[in-house]
Amino acid sequence: MRANRPSGNPGLPIVGADGKAAAPGGAPYDGARIALVTRHGKGRVLGPVLSSVLGARLEVDDGFDTDALGTFTREVARPGTQLEAARRKAEVAIERSAASLGLGSEGAFVGGPFGFGGWNVELVVLVDRGRGIEVTGIAQGPGMHLHGEVRTVDELDALAARAGFPAHGLVLRPDGPDDPRIRKGITDPPGLRAAFEDALRASARGIVHVENDLRAHLNPTRMRMVEQAGRDLAERLLSRCPSCDAPGFGVVDVVTGLPCACCGSPTEDVVADERACVRCPARDRRPRPGAVAADPARCPFCNP
Repeated sequence: MRANRPSGNPGLPIVGADGKAAAPGGAPYDGARIALVTRHGKGRVLGPVLSSVLGARLEVDDGFDTDALGTFTREVARPGTQLEAARRKAEVAIERSAASLGLGSEGAFVGGPFGFGGWNVELVVLVDRGRGIEVTGIAQGPGMHLHGEVRTVDELDALAARAGFPAHGLVLRPDGPDDPRIRKGITDPPGLRAAFEDALRASARGIVHVENDLRAHLNPTRMRMVEQAGRDLAERLLSRCPSCDAPGFGVVDVVTGLPCACCGSPTEDVVADERACVRCPARDRRPRPGAVAADPARCPFCNP
């Protein structure tokens, strides 16, 4: 389900990149200037997406320390939710650039389906102060989020290989996952060996905690998910509300109840998508293409 939050004033006009009223149904962000704060290279993937899909121009500001809003290595706790963090970054981008459009990106790793523990969820939020709206793109899937404790070089090399090193960076610290003595951004074998030897000497327990560096520029698996979230956002921004013409009309929920092909009873399979506007109360329900009948194996009556 795509994340989205209705906001703003339905009475605001549609405003183009030049500050003038835009024609209904036109490309809402063609030529627009969108600000982004990041120190982790996200502009490399988000800029081309916004340009190719929307015709917008992304301006990247790397002068703001986004780690002040939370770190994956846990020395700075993230205040609030993932969505609130992404929104805050978008607002910071607006404040620092004096632009009316700000982009914020925030990632998280959660427990995934079937017990998969490295499930990556990426949100990319556009705050549009001119229109008084906020639109969110989302992407999620398996991520590279490995961690463990090692005592020897052989154990280190084996864990590093499973963690996608050296393409994916690593973080080392002595004794355990909460030790404040952190070595981040390790991306080459000599650096890994030196960091391991330093951490092992500092360890009172003779172990070194190893984990993936989850910052986007050092985790290409995550960076690809950021790009997918940006594309989801861009494509959503092309969808206009049938009532007020605001960009961002899209899926906010799903409707279950697809009938069983055998007995006709409702199942938990999706039958339709619920779509809504980010600015006015308009909503509609669109049937899922090809959603005709559910497999009886998924029916609570045929297969209790």
